[in-house]
Amino acid sequence: MNSFGQHLKKFLVENIRDYAMFLALLAIMVVFTVLSGGNFLSPVNISNLIDQTGYLGVLSIGETLVIVIRHVDLSVGFLSGFLGAVAANLMQFSHFGALPAILVVLALGGLAGLLNGSMVAYLNIPSFIATLAGWMAYRGALLLATRGMGTIIISNKTFNAIGNGYIPDIPGLKNFLPGYHKLTLLLGIIAVIAIIYSSIANRRRQIKRGFEPLPMDMFILEMVFISAGLLYLTYELAAYRGISWTLLIVLLVTFLFYFITERTVLGRHIYAVGGNPEAAELSGINVRNVILIVFTAMGMLAGLSGVLFASRLQSATTTAGTMFELYAIAGAYIGGVSAAGGVGKVINSLIGAFVMQTLTNGMLLLGVDVSLQYIILGVVLAVAVIFDVATRARVR
Repeated sequence: MNSFGQHLKKFLVENIRDYAMFLALLAIMVVFTVLSGGNFLSPVNISNLIDQTGYLGVLSIGETLVIVIRHVDLSVGFLSGFLGAVAANLMQFSHFGALPAILVVLALGGLAGLLNGSMVAYLNIPSFIATLAGWMAYRGALLLATRGMGTIIISNKTFNAIGNGYIPDIPGLKNFLPGYHKLTLLLGIIAVIAIIYSSIANRRRQIKRGFEPLPMDMFILEMVFISAGLLYLTYELAAYRGISWTLLIVLLVTFLFYFITERTVLGRHIYAVGGNPEAAELSGINVRNVILIVFTAMGMLAGLSGVLFASRLQSATTTAGTMFELYAIAGAYIGGVSAAGGVGKVINSLIGAFVMQTLTNGMLLLGVDVSLQYIILGVVLAVAVIFDVATRARVR
């Protein structure tokens, strides 16, 4: 019988791509907590860190799918900034409500993504060039949208609450656990129970279908690790103001794209195209349609990112969207997406974006020089890509 140590070694080796970033994130948080005297893990900073990740997280999810099918989208940064400015203009000068403005922005983002996808799928223009053209065009469009003002202040309270508000607590329980957001605690406990139940059910299905499941000790260790992390995060958020609307939106988007990629035919087609486009075409998959769908989804997520960013700042600025695409791509790679295509998970990419934002937040907290911040972020990205290449070579 294998020992716990042997099981653990085998588990880490076989799942190194999925768990390396979690271990890296844990190490980064420990280092920043020690260096900041505990300030890094304060409830206020954790809550702000999560909200700061929101607009980059949704972009990283979209970039993950684009990279999985062996392409890249460089236009999403300034597209995000431009669409945030469009929302601001619609609400401030055309008297749109928050919801209609958001729907228009999402539709425009989808059309922009469809245009990129059409150039790639039907004109065979390399995605790097097609989206670089978009990067330039949307940069100009952003300047036009903010011309004459530089910054458009958004006064719509409903819209601004998306980036700065929090879900209300359970009424009538003010004296129960004072100082803590009860609904957040309840939702965190429910989430842990749901994850454990789903994991147990999935393990039983694997056994029933003849697949070899994780050894029981590794399964328990995985559940303890996930539950402890989620409960700690829940506690930190509940100690401040609870779950923000930004976090709720990002979680819903993550769940939607997780379901699409893991549980639907479209998801299987996306990974098939990324694994081998020629073989996918021969097997009957319409590769062009998959490219169009992925780029359209990317455009809509860019629109959502613009909404989250403009809402958080309560304004649209000429610099909105600067380097968003690079941080999103970096988050996807740190999250384990493969540069060769066909490999990548949306949840991991969200964590990758969180790693990037954690590094930025921690370095700002410690007063690290901006020049050193960029150097450190560049080194982290390079290490992530080297790690991808090394693990793929070992698998071969």
